[in-house]
Amino acid sequence: MSGKFRIFAKYLGTGVDFEQYIIQGEPGRKERAENWQVAIGLQAVDGLKPSHYLLQTAQDHIEERISIDEVERRIAAYYQTEEGRREEVGTDEADGVSARIARLLAEETFTFSPAMLASIHRRMFDDILPRAGRYRQTNIKKHEWVLDGASVLYSSCDMIGATLDYDFEQERMFSYKGIDLPRVVKRISNFVSGIWQIHPFGEGNTRTTAVFTIKYLRQLGYKVDNEPFKAHSWYFRNALVRANYQNLPAGVERTTAYLELFFRNLLMGEKNELKNRYLHIRWKEMAGGVAEEPLAGSTQKTDIGSQKSSQKTGDNSQKILELMLTDAYITTEAIAQQLGISRRAVAKHTAKLKEKGILRRVGPDKGGHWEVVEKSKI
Repeated sequence: MSGKFRIFAKYLGTGVDFEQYIIQGEPGRKERAENWQVAIGLQAVDGLKPSHYLLQTAQDHIEERISIDEVERRIAAYYQTEEGRREEVGTDEADGVSARIARLLAEETFTFSPAMLASIHRRMFDDILPRAGRYRQTNIKKHEWVLDGASVLYSSCDMIGATLDYDFEQERMFSYKGIDLPRVVKRISNFVSGIWQIHPFGEGNTRTTAVFTIKYLRQLGYKVDNEPFKAHSWYFRNALVRANYQNLPAGVERTTAYLELFFRNLLMGEKNELKNRYLHIRWKEMAGGVAEEPLAGSTQKTDIGSQKSSQKTGDNSQKILELMLTDAYITTEAIAQQLGISRRAVAKHTAKLKEKGILRRVGPDKGGHWEVVEKSKI
């Protein structure tokens, strides 16, 4: 089971293991399980997680006990019940959009056009987001953690249609015939980051871009490994941010390098390490100036500081400290999700680090932040 999906099932206590259907290899069940894993994994882009009811209902669909139409009817009915109304904020959106993505990925239809992009957005978010399937009418900015609070410069709202038409036409004229996969990765990275930067819709752009991309790659005939989308959708979004941001006085240039790592895993089966902390514009500075990000095509892992650090604090303790160096306000739950361990395990590691004088908590549990005291021990 992939990291983020394992967290969902374990945290919600459902016992649902979609990976079993993929391992067993029965074509219909395998495809439905993969589609559900991607659909659920993509909700992490907006910090959403599905309900236990969605996971169990998805399992019924995978095993062909119910249709996808029945899935959507059951989800709508569930949120009219007392139990559904008690669910955490956002689970209704995560459940509804997950079911719609699973449906879209199962359909063997696709048209390469801006209209298809808008159709995907409408079908995913109708009755969930305002103006579903329609271009935004205001200019926007979004404060990004990986940019220290800065924002990507998105397309002006009055240029969305023309800019999308141009990008799609340029891509349509390009022939992938005879080019090797590394060049395919670069081309796809540039195209996908370009349409994301336009940000045609008020919300839901990354999930829409991801679904469109998967269907486009399938149309081109490429075999898509769903693992990156189901387990690293938050990395995908942050890589799109880095591909579209520059601050030359600060030494930050636009780069698709991180996005290429993602697509190399997706299309080439590589195992590049996809860690969000590497995407922060001050990652090296916060890691003491000695960190090196993995290179494209490499499976190496970053070594921070002393070679004895893993012996001093353990692999997970070191990773926890790295995350805290990158984001001092990171929550225990967020750490658990990124590392694929339980919140209780995170608590045990942080307690030991505080006992050793390596880490301390400044302020209250809610609203406070972490301070790594002994950076030399990392």
